[in-house]
Amino acid sequence: MVNLTELCSYADAYLDVGRFRDYAPNGLQIEGRPEIGRLLTGVTASQALLDAALDWKADAVLVHHGYFWRGESPVISGIRRKRLKTLLGHDLNLIAYHLPLDAHPEVGNNAQLAMRLGWLAETPLTPEGVGSFGRPDEPQTIRTLVERVADVLGREPQWIEAGDERIERVAWCTGAAQSYLERAISLGAQVFLSGEISEQTVHLAREAGVHYIAAGHHATERYGVLALGEHLAQRFGLEHRFVDIDNPV
Repeated sequence: MVNLTELCSYADAYLDVGRFRDYAPNGLQIEGRPEIGRLLTGVTASQALLDAALDWKADAVLVHHGYFWRGESPVISGIRRKRLKTLLGHDLNLIAYHLPLDAHPEVGNNAQLAMRLGWLAETPLTPEGVGSFGRPDEPQTIRTLVERVADVLGREPQWIEAGDERIERVAWCTGAAQSYLERAISLGAQVFLSGEISEQTVHLAREAGVHYIAAGHHATERYGVLALGEHLAQRFGLEHRFVDIDNPV
C-alpha cells in the first residue's frame, strides 16, 4: 500500500508535469480513498474503464485521457454526472497524465511506441519533447515498415502512399498529432506516423512526398500508461492491471 499523496507527488515529479501547459489538469483529478494497493490503468477514463476498476476492486484509476478539458462545459449532467458519481460514490481515485505522458523519454507514449517498432529517436518534434524524428533500426522498404506497424499495433493503419520506397528517416507523434506533419517535413522525414489524420493532411503529405501513417489514436497511446503503471507498481509494491477498452479510432 502507498499513500495517495506520496504516489501522486512521485508521479508528478517523475513526469515533470510543471514543464507543460496542458489542456487538462495533470495528476490527481478526483480524490478517493487515501491508501492505494490496487492500481488499474487504461487509455481513457470511460465508463467502461471505471466499471472494470470497480469489478477488480481497484483503489485508483490511472489514465492518459482524463477529465476537465479546456473549453468543455462545466455542467455536470448526463454522461459526466454518471462518471463522477461512479468515482465519488465508490471512493475511487482518478489520476491522469496527458502531455507529460506523451513526452517522457522512458515510459512516454512516443518512447514506448518507438521501442516496439524498433525506431530510434534523434530529435524531438516540439520544445517540450512531444514526438520524435529519427530512424528505423535498419533501412527498409515502406511496405515492410507499414506491415511492422500493423503487426505491432494489431490493426491495419491508414497509409497515404506519397514518397520514397526505401525508408531511412522517420518521424512520429502518437494521438491527434497531424499538425506536426510540417515539422516532420522540415526535418527531412520520409514517413510520418500519428494516431489520426485530417482531410488537409492528405494533400500536404502527397505534395511533400512524405508517407503518412494514421495508426489510430487509441492504438498508438496504449503503451505509455501501461508502462507508467508498471513502473509505479514496481516502485511502491502495488497490484497493477491494464485494461484495454476496445476503440477503433
